[in-house]
Amino acid sequence: MLVTMRYTSKQIGEIVRKVRRAMHVTQKDLALTSGTGLRFIIELEKGKPTCQLEKTLTVLNTLGIRLTITPPDAGRES
Repeated sequence: MLVTMRYTSKQIGEIVRKVRRAMHVTQKDLALTSGTGLRFIIELEKGKPTCQLEKTLTVLNTLGIRLTITPPDAGRES
């Protein structure tokens, strides 16, 4: 049974904040390490829906958060 989870920008922001805090990393340090700005990290953690995708992916990678994308027809035979 395949369980699919759909995340909102707010939920992704909460995950980023939770992981960052668990790693004892400040927002400023995460911004420096991921090559983004402090304002971006703050907005991402607040769940701003218009955050840039590329920067968001960079932050997720920096924190070691995995993102899996499955096309709708994945698993179906051609």
